Amino acid sequence: PELRTVMKSLGQNPTQDELEDMIHEVDVNDDGQIDFGEFLVMMERKMSTTSQRAEFEEAFKVFDKNGDGKISFEELREVLGSLGEEVSDQDVRDMIKEADMNNDGFIDFQEFMLMMTSDPQAPK
Repeated sequence: PELRTVMKSLGQNPTQDELEDMIHEVDVNDDGQIDFGEFLVMMERKMSTTSQRAEFEEAFKVFDKNGDGKISFEELREVLGSLGEEVSDQDVRDMIKEADMNNDGFIDFQEFMLMMTSDPQAPK
């Protein structure tokens, strides 16, 4: 119950399953409870994930010029050009095609995050 209270005070609303997952993830001594040291480890992980998401959201807004929640061909080409990148229209189409998991011709935020966090050297 204390963990739920603390998480709610931090603006989180985890389910019971999520709370149990959090405990299992950091409960080093397997006593089913989180001591203060384990709590600090959990919060550090949670905060770094939260701040990373916020950074991705800010980066996404740079590309999503019209604020419609997706990056179009034109928006991507414009931003890359303003960054001094010399890319052909085909390069831009290829970038969108690679990131566009739902094949709608755009890059939405989930696809953007996936693209930004994936290993470019990983085999496809």
